[in-house]
Amino acid sequence: MNKHQWYSEQWGKETYDDKELFLLLTVGVFQVGLSWKAAAGKKDVFCRNFCGMDFRKVAAFFPDDIERILKDPEMIRNPRKVKAVVKNARAIVNLLDEYASFSDYLWDFVGGVPIVHTYETKDEVPNVLPEATVIAKDMKKRGFSFVGPVVTYMFLKSAGIIQDQVLDR
Repeated sequence: MNKHQWYSEQWGKETYDDKELFLLLTVGVFQVGLSWKAAAGKKDVFCRNFCGMDFRKVAAFFPDDIERILKDPEMIRNPRKVKAVVKNARAIVNLLDEYASFSDYLWDFVGGVPIVHTYETKDEVPNVLPEATVIAKDMKKRGFSFVGPVVTYMFLKSAGIIQDQVLDR
């Protein structure tokens, strides 16, 4: 099995597990400027460096933790992206003052039911939707990083919160 197959299998499945959502968001952060395969293929590296995707532990990282991660030869060694993952972990922890979970926060935007868009052909599927732009703005306001409208749309699609159905496959 290739290292990114898990992402293809996950894609579009409704996800409620906070660690899995944090992993999918992390893939989105690292995907910026790279292929999805390059980012998704680092799942094991992300899990190893980010405490099994335990956002509470990652939120407590110090600068020396970031330096350690940047020395991992298997890691995508972009300091801005590594710092963004830590910042996102902290933003998730802060959400817990208001929501029971990261999942509850995300699913609240869609009333607990995935948004499904149907398209005639694959070419009609946009790379951003107004719903994703609204969520991206809220996430940025709450301290998330690397969550522009396109990254957020891909993240929401990977987590099954927004689903695109193409009739002509």
